[in-house]
Amino acid sequence: MSDLLAKAKAARLKAHAPYSGFFVGAAVESIDGEVAVGANMENACYRLGVCAEQSALTAAQQAFGLENVARVLVVGGPEDESKPDVGPVTPCGGCRQAIAEAAQLSGRNIEIVCCDRDGGETLTTSIADLLPSAFSLD
Repeated sequence: MSDLLAKAKAARLKAHAPYSGFFVGAAVESIDGEVAVGANMENACYRLGVCAEQSALTAAQQAFGLENVARVLVVGGPEDESKPDVGPVTPCGGCRQAIAEAAQLSGRNIEIVCCDRDGGETLTTSIADLLPSAFSLD
């Protein structure tokens, strides 16, 4: 898991968040141990920004397919290290739905590891626990 955290932290450092100053990185791990990463990308038209989880899921689809997703690790917090950390960062509602759809494709309850900026404080859960009433692909 430390390798997955390191990859998510490296992705976080490449985030583009000039408006919020809140950098998020995500790493998606396949059932075979392959990893795809993403970071949040803000835009002056806020609704056009992309979450780290969505970015990583897009890369995962290209690399190994959403049906092979086993785990998603999210790490985030203020870019400015002098600002206090906020504790483990969880996926937003839209990202939870995207992860839930990957879980539906795979037939597995995808593990979600939520971390603070440094990865020292974590919360491990599952997509079913984070979004028990997800919309279904059916």
